[in-house]
Formats: sequence, C-alpha cells, structure tokens
Amino acid sequence: MAAFTKLNLARDVEDMAPKFDLEGVESHFARVPLELERSGVSYFKLAPGFRFPFGHEHSEQEEIYVVISGAATLALDDEELALERLDAVRIPAGTKRNVEAGPDGAELIAYGAPNTENKDAEMIPGWWGED
Repeated sequence: MAAFTKLNLARDVEDMAPKFDLEGVESHFARVPLELERSGVSYFKLAPGFRFPFGHEHSEQEEIYVVISGAATLALDDEELALERLDAVRIPAGTKRNVEAGPDGAELIAYGAPNTENKDAEMIPGWWGED
C-alpha cells in the first residue's frame, strides 16, 4: 500500500489567521498536517481588497504562488504584478513579497521548498506602501 496523506486544505487544516488577529483572510499552513518532509504548501483565502499587514522573505526557500480564484496584486521587491486565475509566479529566495486581493477577493496556493520549517523567514511589518 502506498504511503500518502490526503487532506482538504480548507476543511482539514486549521485557519491560523485568527491566532494572529488577522481579519479578512484565511491562512491554512499544511506542511505539518500533510507530513511534508522537503516542501511546504499553504492555502489562503483573501477578502476583497485584503492586504497582509506585513511582507516577508525567505533566505533559502523558493516559493510558487498560484491564484486559484479571483485576482490579486503581488508585490515583489520594488515591482507589482497583476495576477488572475491560474497565474503562477516563482519567487526566488531573498525576494520581499506581499499580496493584496482584487475587488472580488482571491484564493491562492503557496508552495515552497526546501522545507526550512520557516527558520529562514523574516517578517517585515509595514512593507509595501501603506500596509
């Protein structure tokens, strides 16, 4: 029998946003619940116009963001990218990033590797304009 783990990212993985007093977003971090050893995956559901109040960057981890519904603007260092459904963006290590949902909200999947258990992550409050 194959060894695998199956979860629904929205139903089976805890929404961590309330623990950080974030309103207007669901943040489901599935690395541990999926028993991932070399990568990570997260699901985000953003209300219309929601922007995270902080940016972040990874010193080692490369990430891919995929919009699965709605639209969003992604800030990467000093650039902004408009994203729509099924757009995917590779974000190299060392790049500051943040995301803002479009007028109808957005759902995103974020995938990253290698698994650093977020030890390489730096949170940057107030990064990206007026956030």
